[in-house]
Amino acid sequence: MTTDTAWLRPDWPAPASVRALSTTRAGGVSRGPYGLDGGAPGGLNLGTHVGDDASHVAENRTRLAAHLPAMPLWLEQVHGCAVATVDHLAEPDAMPPRADASVAAVPGQVCAVMTADCLPVLLCDAEGTVVGAAHAGWRGLCNGVIEAALARMQAARGMPSTRWLAWLGPAIGPDAFEVGAEVRQAFLEQARAGEHAAVEAAFRAGAEGKYMADIYALARTRLARAGCTDIYGGDACTVSDSQRFYSYRRDGVTGRMASLVWLER
Repeated sequence: MTTDTAWLRPDWPAPASVRALSTTRAGGVSRGPYGLDGGAPGGLNLGTHVGDDASHVAENRTRLAAHLPAMPLWLEQVHGCAVATVDHLAEPDAMPPRADASVAAVPGQVCAVMTADCLPVLLCDAEGTVVGAAHAGWRGLCNGVIEAALARMQAARGMPSTRWLAWLGPAIGPDAFEVGAEVRQAFLEQARAGEHAAVEAAFRAGAEGKYMADIYALARTRLARAGCTDIYGGDACTVSDSQRFYSYRRDGVTGRMASLVWLER
């Protein structure tokens, strides 16, 4: 993972036609809980639904878009498995699709997901003809949002890919993600033959019947199920790194970062 002044560049061997980045909390104009660590002005909050000043969010999105071929197709994320296809340039005032993943097979059109602890997953094929982004909170991950995104990418290609690549962006780390026993049970119930050991290993016992969950490990299991074994990233923790990342688990009221991927024109 390489770091720019305001975002991260995925360290993955994607084809030359694939471009991607993940924002941090730096590089914008938001302040207070949406600002830099400690509340100073300069936060790059991209979420319109978290209570930030709308003019600040608009300026932040404009600053980001200056480094993109087009304004991203923003989603109304609901922790589900619906996938949107970016088949047109996003209109500034258009209603966002209700989905937790998007794919694009047309150069210059940008897939994006917003997170503040949930796992962003960026995807591409080895041929560099299709890209996708998935918002993988534990519910969406458990119910198959990654598999749904890869299936839509396969359909967009119209033929099998020789290889799929994935990059796991900043998310809550395994030492911070405390969950109830019902979360562990949900993943075990969804596990297929040969996956149970990996799923069990992704949970370690915590205090008073709780578990510490490794969302990165769970995502790797689901990616492998869908035929993607070239997986990169997965080494950050949004909760413990308050200087770089927004975290809902840590702060409650906070901003949102974006992970974006597109095909070069």
